[in-house]
Amino acid sequence: MYFQQLIDRTDTLLAKLESSLPPTPPAQDWQAVAYRWRKPHDHGYLQPVAHPHRVQLSDLQNVDLQKDRLLANTRQFVRGQLANNVLLTGARGCGKSSLVKAVWNEFRDQGLRLIEVEKTHLVDLPDIVALVADRPEQYLIFCDDLSFEEGDWGYQALKTALDGSIAAPSANVLIYATSNRRHLLPEYHDENRQTRYVDGEIHPGEATEEKIALSERFGLWLSFYGFSQDEYLTACRHWCTTLGGSAWDNAAEREALQWAQGRGARNGRVAWQFARDRVGQEKSRDA
Repeated sequence: MYFQQLIDRTDTLLAKLESSLPPTPPAQDWQAVAYRWRKPHDHGYLQPVAHPHRVQLSDLQNVDLQKDRLLANTRQFVRGQLANNVLLTGARGCGKSSLVKAVWNEFRDQGLRLIEVEKTHLVDLPDIVALVADRPEQYLIFCDDLSFEEGDWGYQALKTALDGSIAAPSANVLIYATSNRRHLLPEYHDENRQTRYVDGEIHPGEATEEKIALSERFGLWLSFYGFSQDEYLTACRHWCTTLGGSAWDNAAEREALQWAQGRGARNGRVAWQFARDRVGQEKSRDA
């Protein structure tokens, strides 16, 4: 009787302990073409993206130089040749993230895979690289809208993953990151006072050197700028045509300029939003 009670209590305790344990991560699916890194508990895994955003290179306007450079770098990588990690920086809404997705889409049928990693999970970069290191595919680790505040742990993890580990970089992994900041960290006026002039040479202070150190570990920098009025109208015309709008005319041009004034910016994102609004209204009237 006593032993049966002890067994029952043990079973109850084990059941409670089992219910409190985190669920086992799903078996890794290697058939997907795009993933997000997920870490709900202590064990991370690559979650397949069911419907990846398939951006076309032809939809990206006014960034031909950046497009050519990123295409060439990615083509080298896919062919097993030497290539660089890339930092895309500059004005918001000008196509940084879209260009990464478009270039990936261009090569995904050649074995190129995309892994999106949020800033909060950058500390897991060594685990992600180790997970895919023996796979036959090439992987782009995509860090979007990247910036750090003082003391962020992810800063050091990214710095090490780029070029600071005792382990050699994995041949089948590149990191593509986008940011509105060139140096990825906030920069303060007081830091300029640390700059020293020695024998006519400029020596930045330690704080400035530390902030430059991360961005310099990216082998290729691509800069993006706001659109001129003509470039903005070109993008608006492209998207209106692509989305099935009516013929472009002077009235559409005036509407596009008014839309940009209301948003306080001229860039690809604003052009795309204008086209969606205008074409959507046209189709609603015709319905």
